[in-house]
Amino acid sequence: MAHNGCEGVSLPVVSTLKRDNITNIEINLSDAAVKALKSSMKGDEETHVLVVSAEDGGCSGYMYDMAIVEEPKDQAYQKVEVNGMTILVHDRDTSLLNGINIDFKDSLMGGGFQIENPNADRSCGCGQSFG
Repeated sequence: MAHNGCEGVSLPVVSTLKRDNITNIEINLSDAAVKALKSSMKGDEETHVLVVSAEDGGCSGYMYDMAIVEEPKDQAYQKVEVNGMTILVHDRDTSLLNGINIDFKDSLMGGGFQIENPNADRSCGCGQSFG
């Protein structure tokens, strides 16, 4: 079963870190983000995970991506357990995503998941890419 509850992520951060450093990952979720993720997973927390990644693209080099998928068998992911949910970050993305704070904003003007990245040096005008 595919879940599309994490689409439309708005992320106003930029980072200049390299992708080749593997870091022990730490991720923080606000209470609002935990509630929104549980709602998106619809009880599939035992079989599905949230994968947070940095994908090539965007005006600054990388874009954040979040997807709820069946847990991959790939060992190249680091796991973070939060309130009974599993979050995975691929080893190649750990230096870019370590220490991020994921929040959820519910707004008439366009809410959704937002990521604050302490590694960011500057913001990007498009709000969804970093480099």
